[in-house]
Amino acid sequence: MKFVINKNDIRSILGKVQGITTRRTNLAITETVLIEAGEDLVKVTATDLETGFEGRYPAAVESPGIIAINAKKLFEIVRDFPSESIEITEVENRWIEIGKGNIEYHIVGMNPEDFPEIPQAGDGPLFEMDSAALKRMIEKTIIISAMTDDNRAHINGVYLENVVEGDSRMLKMVSTDGSRLSTVDYPYDAGECPIEKGILVPKKGLGDVLKFLGPEKTLHIGLNGSHFVVKKENELFTIRLLEGEYPNYGSIIVRGIGHDIPMDRQIFLMVLKRMSILCSENYKGVIFNFENNLLTVRATNPEIGESKEEMPIAFDGDPIEAAFNPKYFIDTLNVIEDERAIINIVSAGKPCLVEGENDKSYLSVIMPMKI
Repeated sequence: MKFVINKNDIRSILGKVQGITTRRTNLAITETVLIEAGEDLVKVTATDLETGFEGRYPAAVESPGIIAINAKKLFEIVRDFPSESIEITEVENRWIEIGKGNIEYHIVGMNPEDFPEIPQAGDGPLFEMDSAALKRMIEKTIIISAMTDDNRAHINGVYLENVVEGDSRMLKMVSTDGSRLSTVDYPYDAGECPIEKGILVPKKGLGDVLKFLGPEKTLHIGLNGSHFVVKKENELFTIRLLEGEYPNYGSIIVRGIGHDIPMDRQIFLMVLKRMSILCSENYKGVIFNFENNLLTVRATNPEIGESKEEMPIAFDGDPIEAAFNPKYFIDTLNVIEDERAIINIVSAGKPCLVEGENDKSYLSVIMPMKI
């Protein structure tokens, strides 16, 4: 096997698959990328046995072949390679020569026959959707990250369902960690979505997909048995679904009660960032006091000190004092795209709802803490 490929093309791909190839599995082969050279292109494959990636890229192929190379070492070599194109050659006994002339690397490969097969898109229907919309949906749900020490599927996965109510149709993503919840909607008019019931997609797999979502306008999603499929023009992701039931998240989203308080998103964000300076692992909460058109935020940490900041708001109801983790609000405000956010507060013991003033496709539900 021998081919020449553009350095920037292969560097970008190898960098993006590091999250897949560096995850620990019981197979050393999953630390490699499988590279197959064919007619005027190379196919790059990576998997951690749960998420599979396959991409096809142009190359000048002198002789076809297939090799498995350590993904981390290959990326480090390519990243700092001095020329704009890179020649890769399999020499003998699975040794791979990278470069030519004044710079050469010789690294040992692995048996490509040991590389696990990854599922393909399958013959089932695929649903076309806006790439930027999928990117926003993933960004706004995986801010609630998976927990490595928590085996509950609904904590480590994003719930994806197709909601049809009369003439209204939308894809909905839901994410939670037990203390907060995010929902993102994607209304659509055309096409039949193959997701007939809710599925649980691992957050880490969606995080891998996110790295590959760029300027393309559309892509396709679908199902292949127990795998969620994301298909671009020359790239394919398959993510093994999690098994488990998702909680009835709708029961904690109660609208039409409490107080809707408009906030300048950036001002509120900076207040919370300043107040969170004194937070620590043992003292994560700050006190929100809503009273007489004023919000007072106080942080107290016996190990460090205390702080307080006030900001004017439109609130003339009975005083409410509640404790929240400011990080949850900061994460939420960072992904809201409107200049103003709406905070819905009911009481000290009820969840707080946060959404944009105009864009209602994203909603964050934040549970209070005990004072």
